[in-house]
Amino acid sequence: MKQLLSAGLTAFLIGFFVFGLQISRAIAQVPQVQTSELKNSVTSEKKAFVLLELYTSEGCPTCPPADANLAFLEKEQPFVQAEIITLALHVDYWNSLSWKDQYSSPMFSRRQQIYSLAMKIDSNYTPQMIVDGQTQFTGNNMAKAHKAILEAAKIQKATIEIAPTADKYKIKISDIPAHGNATVFLAITEDNLPSSSKNGKKLGERPEHISVVREIKSLGFLTAEQKNFELETILQIQSAWKKENLKLVVFVQENFSRKVLGVRRIKI
Repeated sequence: MKQLLSAGLTAFLIGFFVFGLQISRAIAQVPQVQTSELKNSVTSEKKAFVLLELYTSEGCPTCPPADANLAFLEKEQPFVQAEIITLALHVDYWNSLSWKDQYSSPMFSRRQQIYSLAMKIDSNYTPQMIVDGQTQFTGNNMAKAHKAILEAAKIQKATIEIAPTADKYKIKISDIPAHGNATVFLAITEDNLPSSSKNGKKLGERPEHISVVREIKSLGFLTAEQKNFELETILQIQSAWKKENLKLVVFVQENFSRKVLGVRRIKI
């Protein structure tokens, strides 16, 4: 009996040793990256700014997952290569005589219609995401969002600086890549906005809205020859908006192709 126990223990120890050796060899085959090297690789790589627009509505029953996707991409910023700048534009075509999305605007529906014409889409729809004015897809499709953002991050863009000066904001845009006629846009967004309901009924579990566009306007136009742009602007902040939740987004966009040539954002 003792011989059997001794033999069994010996076999177990040999097996354990062999198993440990296999694990050690496997680990040795994995490239080792020092923590300092990893930090340097992340911090030394300049992030590209990418504009992500979501066309949505509180009257749209399939929009909550897209709203959640936008919130995740905005808050988590999951890509080393890109900083995602988000805009949530609530369209007005879901509104009715008895109910209105409080964040909606016909201007946002019109902006989406211009995209539909440029991209040869039959009609507007929600939820629709558009990355850098070039790639569109259903906002619930996170895989397509990831792919479009990473592709957009590879494209050279203009340098945009936004600096507060007294009661104004100084905007300087330089090194704009080759382009056709373009427009400089300014958008004001607000975070942490509550969801509303339609006809007194809740529209499912909706998170608080972020990056809701409160205002969007043009600051000026660029000809194809212009590579730089500079101006000062005064913001019109409405009393209902909470300043601590506001951000200022400036971007340059080609008029015909809708390609975003540069984008930047700061907190107000």
